[in-house]
This record gives sequence, structure tokens and C-alpha cells, in this order.
Amino acid sequence: MRITQFLGSKLKNFSNLPKEYIERSKKQVYWKTPREVNYLPRTVERRRFRYTTNRPWTGQFRQQNMPGTMRKKVFVEPVEEWSFFRGDRIEVLVGKDKGKQGIVTQAIPERNWVIVEGLNWHYRRVGAEKDFPGIIIKSEAPLHVTTDVRLVDPSDLQGTEFEWRYTEEGEKVRVSMRSGRIIPIPETNNQTHDYKTPKAYIERDKDTPAAIVGEITFQPKLATFEMDIMEEMDIKEERTPAKSYWY
Repeated sequence: MRITQFLGSKLKNFSNLPKEYIERSKKQVYWKTPREVNYLPRTVERRRFRYTTNRPWTGQFRQQNMPGTMRKKVFVEPVEEWSFFRGDRIEVLVGKDKGKQGIVTQAIPERNWVIVEGLNWHYRRVGAEKDFPGIIIKSEAPLHVTTDVRLVDPSDLQGTEFEWRYTEEGEKVRVSMRSGRIIPIPETNNQTHDYKTPKAYIERDKDTPAAIVGEITFQPKLATFEMDIMEEMDIKEERTPAKSYWY
């Protein structure tokens, strides 16, 4: 099953980057035929990537997936419906922080991971060189959503199992199996680099106004770019075009 088939529709990338840009950023083309009339369009490119805590649009992700890098295969069990989002309060079930609660700061559905603020952390050395020992930083390690964590019921702040249900209005929500209370998706999940909430975003001069998003503003017609310019500038072509032949 492909990853895109089981990612939750409510999952947001914190970068707020278009899907097309992300796919283009991680694309690695090994060989392709010339774009000439005598060649069929054929492309040989990388199809499988190794996903880590570095997101696909970053330079670190590309460096970890450089051609020729040999890494052990990672097998990921597909999650039917992704249910953990940034801002969720969860309880850790394993390790030195077992029983502690924290807030999810990053979700990595490609590996069934979440990163929790201040929990499951370790020290690691970065920036080490020949004449410089580097520095020690505190880094949170990912936790597996199917075995290592569970959601916290907001009614009593206790860990609980949950299931997806529908309200009378048809909204799909997470419901605590113990108390029957709804566990809402945090507003933090909608935050990006561009805005804290969609309503708080201020439109810029180059932005497409929200009022016309989704409307079809392009009207196709049989005209070249030069014809469009002439029509816009009210230029009339009075010359007789030369005859041309197509075989």
C-alpha cells in the first residue's frame, strides 16, 4: 500500500508547501530520453525513499537519499487512518518516560512516528570537526504511534483508547473509549510558517484573493500568445499571411 493512500486528510505539513513542490524537491532523475520527435518519453528515476525526521523538502533529506547510499530496508505497517496530530496530548507507554504526558510537536506518518516535546530525548554531538569537538544538544527521538503512545482524554487527563465516529451533523471525530468524550483535533495542527490560524492570515498583493479561489478564471481559446497581446493592445492585423503547407 502506498503511503499516500493512508495519510489522514487532516494532516498538515508545517511548511505549508504545495504537494507539487514537495514532490519536485525530492525527485531524483537518473536518466531520461531527449525531448525530440524521434524519442518516446522515457524516464528512469528513484521511486523509493528512506524517510526520517528530516522532511522531504529539506536538504538533509536529499543528502540522506543520495544515489549510491546503502541503507537497511525499513518496513512500515500501513496505518489505516492517521489519528495523531500536532498539538495532541499523549501518554508515553515505553522507555524511561513511561507514564509521562507531553505535546506532539511533529508527526511523521511515513514512518508511523510522532515527536513529543521534552520526552524520549537523548544527547547528541553535532558540528564536530578535526580541531573542534562540536557541541552537545538535547534531541527528542521519535515514538511509534501503534505501540509507544496513546491519546489522553481531555476530560480527566488520563490515557485512553479511542475510535473514529460521526456526529449528528456528519462530522468525523475521535471519541474516548472510556468516557465517551470527543477528543478534538488541536488548532495547532492548522498552524504553519505563514499563519497561526487561516483566519489570521493577511492577504498580500501577490496572493490570490480568497473570494475567487476555486473559480475558473481562465477562458481557453484558439489564439497564440502574440494574438492575445494584439487583442489586449487593440492592434489590428491587416497583412495577408503567407501560405503554409503541412505534410
